[in-house]
Amino acid sequence: MKCALTGHRELPENFDVNRLYDLLEAAVRDGYDTFYCGMARGFDLIALDCLVALGRKYPLRLIACIPYEGQENSFSFETKKKYRDLLEWCDEKIVLYPAYCYGCYHVRDRYMVDNADIVIAYCTRNSGGTAYTLGYAKEKGKEIRYLSLP
Repeated sequence: MKCALTGHRELPENFDVNRLYDLLEAAVRDGYDTFYCGMARGFDLIALDCLVALGRKYPLRLIACIPYEGQENSFSFETKKKYRDLLEWCDEKIVLYPAYCYGCYHVRDRYMVDNADIVIAYCTRNSGGTAYTLGYAKEKGKEIRYLSLP
């Protein structure tokens, strides 16, 4: 079974990676073995890092859904290194556009939702890409599992 990941790029100081790891492991124990990651900084890369660790315990398939070639070029040096390191762990790399174009992030988000059975999300706002993705997932009748922080 397949799962899409979505969450904010900017995370609060109290963001608990251990809770995210536990939520992802619960999904794996429920039978989800394929994960679509949008490869954005923040939540996406942290979730993928957790999944790489989980992949040492469980057979997982990790799919990088890259909105356009060179997505990581604007990232900081550290984040760019993390992105490239994590990309090496992915079983498949799907690049939707050869260069940035208007709407490419929404195309990526819809692609992930369309191909997933559930969505794991961290969302604290009613606007932005994560909110858009969750609205689309709801329209498509997808189950959404939220990471909530205290």
